[in-house]
Amino acid sequence: MAEAPPLQELREEMRGPVMWLTIEREERRHAINAGVLSALSDALARANRDRAVRAVVITGSGTRAFCAGADLQSGTSFKFDHAEPYQGFANLFRQARQSTVPLIARVNGACMAGGMGILGMCDMAVAGSHAVFGLPEVKVGLFPAQVLSVLCNLLPRRVLAEMCITGESITAAEALEYGLVNHVSDDLDACVDGLLGRLLDKSPAAIRRGLYTLKKIEAMAFEESMAFTESQIGLFALTEDAAEGQLAFREKRKPQWSGR
Repeated sequence: MAEAPPLQELREEMRGPVMWLTIEREERRHAINAGVLSALSDALARANRDRAVRAVVITGSGTRAFCAGADLQSGTSFKFDHAEPYQGFANLFRQARQSTVPLIARVNGACMAGGMGILGMCDMAVAGSHAVFGLPEVKVGLFPAQVLSVLCNLLPRRVLAEMCITGESITAAEALEYGLVNHVSDDLDACVDGLLGRLLDKSPAAIRRGLYTLKKIEAMAFEESMAFTESQIGLFALTEDAAEGQLAFREKRKPQWSGR
């Protein structure tokens, strides 16, 4: 008798120029395991090598959860090789930081613990009105250490401290108020499609180099940032898209982007 094929825990599909990555572990509220982590990393690497991919949407299946964080049922989620200085989840955040393809979180339900890290590593986020957000690690004797690196610039300091120390959740409306997400909607898919539509008609080259610039200057002091961006603006102007965009503006027509 033939063996059953392994379960697909991360479904990948291309919808036009957009790569959709859907975690398929509803019975575990899309908790992250080694398979999901590896598949996410592999997909992001391929998306950044393929100029045809204009954006990546990360979500969970169903409406109950976006991602509940590490899979605590396995009992091995926090067992590391302590001789290895770089760990898998942190490496995914590093990889997202290097991405010049826009990453969009489609938060379709509960976004907890490590799920907040996946949300935080994305460039933009859209949430359903029913979504909730939390850092409940203290309830199991842990602390959301790694995810702080991608959340500390997104949430107000006192809000982040309260979420970490109490383990209590916030609503989608509060997440919008605090700037954790870009949009909240009862019609999540329409909202995601609207955001993608406003992105996909823009210059691929400008977005790619722009994300690189935006991410690089976040850790720079003001003068260092100014020196870096002074050089970057000259490089923007040398692209084919910049020449086409300005010509289209003068000719009062829609630009035809080459992405170069």
